[in-house]
Amino acid sequence: MADLPPRYPRDFHGHGADRPDAAWPGGARIAVSFVLNYEEGGENCLLHGDAASEAFLSEIVGAAPWPGQRHWNMESIYDYGARAGFWRLHRLFTETRVPVTVFGVATALARSPAQVEAMQGAEWEIASHGLKWIDYKDHAPQDEAADMDAAIALHTEVTGTPPRGWYTGRCSVNTVALAAARGFAWISDTYDDDLPYWTRVGDRDQLILPYTLDCNDMRFATPQGFNSGDQFFAYLRDTFDALYAEGVAGRPAMMSVGLHCRLIGRPGRVQALRRFIDYVQGFEGVWCARRQDIADHWAETHPPVPPRGWHLLDRAAFVDQFGGIFEHSPWIAEGAHALELGPAHDTSQGLHNALCRVFRAATQDQRLGVLRAHPDLAGKLAAAKRLTAESTSEQASAGLDALTDDERHQFDTRNSTYVAKHGFPFIIAVKDHDKAGILRAFDRRIGNDTATEMAEACRQVERIARLRLEAMG
Repeated sequence: MADLPPRYPRDFHGHGADRPDAAWPGGARIAVSFVLNYEEGGENCLLHGDAASEAFLSEIVGAAPWPGQRHWNMESIYDYGARAGFWRLHRLFTETRVPVTVFGVATALARSPAQVEAMQGAEWEIASHGLKWIDYKDHAPQDEAADMDAAIALHTEVTGTPPRGWYTGRCSVNTVALAAARGFAWISDTYDDDLPYWTRVGDRDQLILPYTLDCNDMRFATPQGFNSGDQFFAYLRDTFDALYAEGVAGRPAMMSVGLHCRLIGRPGRVQALRRFIDYVQGFEGVWCARRQDIADHWAETHPPVPPRGWHLLDRAAFVDQFGGIFEHSPWIAEGAHALELGPAHDTSQGLHNALCRVFRAATQDQRLGVLRAHPDLAGKLAAAKRLTAESTSEQASAGLDALTDDERHQFDTRNSTYVAKHGFPFIIAVKDHDKAGILRAFDRRIGNDTATEMAEACRQVERIARLRLEAMG
């Protein structure tokens, strides 16, 4: 791909306007995933070989790292999560029989054998939350990869089985690719959708289960967050109500709820979670599920579809495939290939926009050349069967390949009059019309001034291009 211009990797299209039917088990209208982050004992701490104390997500407002010193207050806040908060949450979830996915930091799990045993006894899924709960944005890829491998090994030692899912959280731009290379069934290091989706990572189709930072108790410890349990409950309830209504309307989605033992596990906050669980359990068609269950369902019900990869085609292949979208004007495809294309252009509307950009930016003479490249409707080229395959199909769709003598005379007369006045053929997206409608449009437009008619002809050229792209599937 040496001749490939720079490509934009972010995907702004996703599932698109008509997202797929999740088809949740039992016809559920929403899937709700409760996630308990177990980080206590895996945070930054001199005892863990780190250079400074932890400063993130605690009760200490404006906390800062203490280089070279243990932060006794910070440590004790984290200790509360393991010693008290976890057990309060364990009782709540087991009493209400709500399944849970644990994002377990491997070193934290290793320091909490009783909690791990309780997780497993409750049949909670234990996914990996990395080796340590630290920030990886400045790590070299090989160092982050080494920590991943160490996390998997330690997780397997502590729990007896390797993790099927992965979430770093404080990740780098390399995290998803590194995790995908290790064969995880699902990865949650994105926040970009309300449904699972597949993404291509190297030669692997990787399932992504997006996570949440808004329906998350971390906002009790961040600026502009939740000040009370009532605010947390109201936000969760409103999110649930919106997604449930979408499910009723035939667009079921997934809701993630992010929790931390040291935060929601406090007595003044846990009641909000209890109220939300009670609220959810008052609705029919709610599937509370572990993330591995959601992943298994999605993989079975919505297996990966090979990506189009249009934006990754080399120049020759791109022009070969799309050079005929604008009639006899491959230069438009050449210009589109040179644009900043990305995954959003692997759709008919996306690529159409790129092609139209080139057409619209062209000179008046260049656009006029595109118009003149179009054949007359039911004209001599059609009679001689010298139309492009696209034009042949389009004219046939409106019955222009089966005209009576009188109809052919009507088209010939109008074609001649139109070209004589405007200097280019009459252009209309024939797939949008029948013969009678085309003739009416002829009569309506022949009287226009040429500037008005050229603008309309250009709009019709773009419409034809869109229909041709859509016909590709």
